[in-house]
Amino acid sequence: MEKHFELTQEFKINAFGIKLFQIKATKKSKWADVEDLGGFIEKEKNLSGNAWVSGDAWVSGDARVSGNAWVSGDAWVSGDAQVSGDAWVSGDAQVYGNAWVSGDADLCWFSKFGSSSRTTTFFKTSEKNIIKVNCGCFKGTLEQFKDKVIDTHKDNDFAKQYLLMIEMVKIKFNINSQS
Repeated sequence: MEKHFELTQEFKINAFGIKLFQIKATKKSKWADVEDLGGFIEKEKNLSGNAWVSGDAWVSGDARVSGNAWVSGDAWVSGDAQVSGDAWVSGDAQVYGNAWVSGDADLCWFSKFGSSSRTTTFFKTSEKNIIKVNCGCFKGTLEQFKDKVIDTHKDNDFAKQYLLMIEMVKIKFNINSQS
């Protein structure tokens, strides 16, 4: 498939010191018209198919966004993560490590909850039945997140919110073996 974008001269340096280039559509695709400016990627290998990155979103490292996937808002995808199929990653979502998001069922988030009214993102990894969580400066597994919530909030209303999120995520991802 012919590439549908080019790297522009516009760039920014992300929080990890990596230079990211803004993309520009060179042909019409599902998410962009010709000449539309998109988000930021480190290198051309980060984006393929009809996939698109828009807004202040960025993709770096060996991460790949492919198929008809769309990464937007302030989201970022890094490491060895893959976003493919018809998946959308948006808002303040962060997909990293060995995450593999495909279709529309491998990622979810809750916004404006918890002690800092932040976005908490949950996503499947390539490891069977492992769900990762990103909430503020916390990054870890669902079980580690539960332990951190209980340790930090005991049984207050914020703990109740976070623990209900965990239960909803376990149902969404059909995970019965994690606490």
